[in-house]
Amino acid sequence: MNNAQLATTIKTLCKQNNISISKLLNECNIRKSFIYDLEKRDYTPSAQAVETIADYLNCSVDYLLGRTNNPEINH
Repeated sequence: MNNAQLATTIKTLCKQNNISISKLLNECNIRKSFIYDLEKRDYTPSAQAVETIADYLNCSVDYLLGRTNNPEINH
């Protein structure tokens, strides 16, 4: 997983959905420095954090992680 790519994907999805990063992080109960840490500190997020963000943005975890170009959730 490329952490900078994850941060970029999250920011892009927020922009597409008219959601601020602050709102996303607040509503997902994730600390405010999450995106900064991904981009600048090579922070590895927990699976729970990535899953929570994917659920909030209504996309698959694989999409957030760059493992697929399809954001749809396949059950």
